[in-house]
Amino acid sequence: MPLQDHHQIVSVDDHLVEHPRVWQDRLPERLKDRGPLIVEEDGKHLWRFDGGMYPTIGLNAVAGKPREEWGMDPVRYEDMIPGCYDPAARVKDMDIDGVQAALCFPSFPGFGGGVFHRSAAKDPELALECVKAWNDFYIDEWCGTAPDRFIPICIAPTWDPELSAAEIRRAAAKGARTVSFPDSPVPLGMPSFHSRTWDPVWQACEETGTVVSLHFGSGSYVPGFSFAATRAIPGEMVIPDAPFAVAITIFATNLMWSSVDLLFSGVLQRHPKLQFSLAEGGIGWIPYILERADFVWERHRYYQPISFDDRPSDLFRQHMWGCFIDDDFGVKNRHAIGVDRICLEIDFPHSDSNWPNSRKRAAEVLADVPDDEVTKIAETNARTMLRFPRTS
Repeated sequence: MPLQDHHQIVSVDDHLVEHPRVWQDRLPERLKDRGPLIVEEDGKHLWRFDGGMYPTIGLNAVAGKPREEWGMDPVRYEDMIPGCYDPAARVKDMDIDGVQAALCFPSFPGFGGGVFHRSAAKDPELALECVKAWNDFYIDEWCGTAPDRFIPICIAPTWDPELSAAEIRRAAAKGARTVSFPDSPVPLGMPSFHSRTWDPVWQACEETGTVVSLHFGSGSYVPGFSFAATRAIPGEMVIPDAPFAVAITIFATNLMWSSVDLLFSGVLQRHPKLQFSLAEGGIGWIPYILERADFVWERHRYYQPISFDDRPSDLFRQHMWGCFIDDDFGVKNRHAIGVDRICLEIDFPHSDSNWPNSRKRAAEVLADVPDDEVTKIAETNARTMLRFPRTS
């Protein structure tokens, strides 16, 4: 049965573009001159932050543009529709799209705050204040504009697990339901999920009921580039030899890695209430990964430091939530994943989004799904995971 009027769509993965005064309105006076600030350079709007320059990539704000006009070049604010950076305008865009509620990930800080993680080596105080400022902006200003339409999320000072735990607790007290965390900390120079380093974070999330959202790319690793050594610049990063289309196609492999890491890490056994959302990873790959993980567990668990008792597929269905935007194969195989563990995403205003036809496309994808399962996938699974009840 297709999507009906009584089905509200709750998107567990949208995005926003920060308006120019997010940090200038919130940082301590002594830090404002080094904090994020929009400047104009060569006709482009760029973020200046502590001596570095950062663009808003065009693909992150393509809603309303013909595909022929998409690109990687920096984009000016007047080239975006206002719903990218204005929460009141976003609500109107959600109404057009038939979407009731949305969880919005950051843009300038990176999906998991990686920009501030890297800057912390130079000035940890500035980085921490920037993290807090984003959380206050999103929870107080963005979500405060329409509390029944926007789901509160936070980022964390991931360079320090104890600081991260403290900020998760602070944000949770303000209403945050989830924290956007690196899909792998290793590319950021931090210990992996197999380390006990992150126990303070997991404990804080358990105590506060905060879901850990692992958005692909949030750990700063971009998969799929073929590197040509002959094109390397001495002392600088190797130039990718493949088009970015390769990375876009296989970004979900980040979350395959993350989920298997966690399933064999012992984290889920030590923290039985912990929940992970695999944001923007799709779901079509999940049945294979669970089958393969169980196969490996059956054969290899006796001589490795992994659980003798906990089947990986069981752990997945107790702790993880698959999320998809447009995944016919995954929906057809939903019972191999677990219908209670699948959520819908809209991804506004990014290039994977179907705006302004998200509801129409969701109806097509879910056309052969029974009504009770449509209700779970489109709305109630997300509301359960994020403790965000329907109000109207």
